[in-house]
Amino acid sequence: MPDESTWIEFFDVERLLSALEVDSQLEDLVEIGSGYGTFTLPSAKRIRGRLYAFDIEKEMVEILLQKLIDQKILNVIVKQRDILVETTGLADESIDYVMLFNILHHTIPSDLMNEAYRILKPEGKIGIIHWRSDIATPRGPDLSIRPRPEHIIEVLDNQKFHTRTVSFRIDCV
Repeated sequence: MPDESTWIEFFDVERLLSALEVDSQLEDLVEIGSGYGTFTLPSAKRIRGRLYAFDIEKEMVEILLQKLIDQKILNVIVKQRDILVETTGLADESIDYVMLFNILHHTIPSDLMNEAYRILKPEGKIGIIHWRSDIATPRGPDLSIRPRPEHIIEVLDNQKFHTRTVSFRIDCV
């Protein structure tokens, strides 16, 4: 992760959350890879229920926990967890929305999709943002491991997601 002041410059967070339909219609939301809380904090203010924020890095979890205390945001549950090893630990079909933001360059992105599918309610939503794969950017994974939008759609397993009327939207930054 770059330093936070650099990281935040890459995104128009409010525009992205609006475009990806993170709003007051949502009860519970999961963010896999919460990092500094760039999307966590504003998302928590937009939804009606709980936001479960997962990150594998202890430092990121500690930073986010302090921000939640400072901003008196009470509807976020933060967990340091490798969801690919342990899953999220949430019940099947229990979540309205899963955010997979800038995380699908993982070796096996379908594992992340499978966990998202498992926890999403039958009419849940998945929001995906990823680094552009067609140009170099000031930050982000190496171009060689960035998935192209069409690859993300392939990994998404349209058949599985559409049989449950799960909706998704992909945006590249």
